[in-house]
Amino acid sequence: MKRLLLTTLVLFIMTNFLTACVIFEVKPWERDLLAKKQMQLIPDPVETSLDEHTYFSKESASGGQGVGGGGCGCN
Repeated sequence: MKRLLLTTLVLFIMTNFLTACVIFEVKPWERDLLAKKQMQLIPDPVETSLDEHTYFSKESASGGQGVGGGGCGCN
């Protein structure tokens, strides 16, 4: 019984690993959506630069965007 369960589990895991690449394949007609400006990591470099300047001015520090914590040192 344990051997059957183990074999079934191994086969299930192997099929999941083998089909994972096929499921999330980007089709050629979907690439135009991913190439749009809104889908970029930094969609507007000017706005990002202004946001970073605001964070730098308020927190008196640079870098570390997206990290929680306040200016009081209590992260």
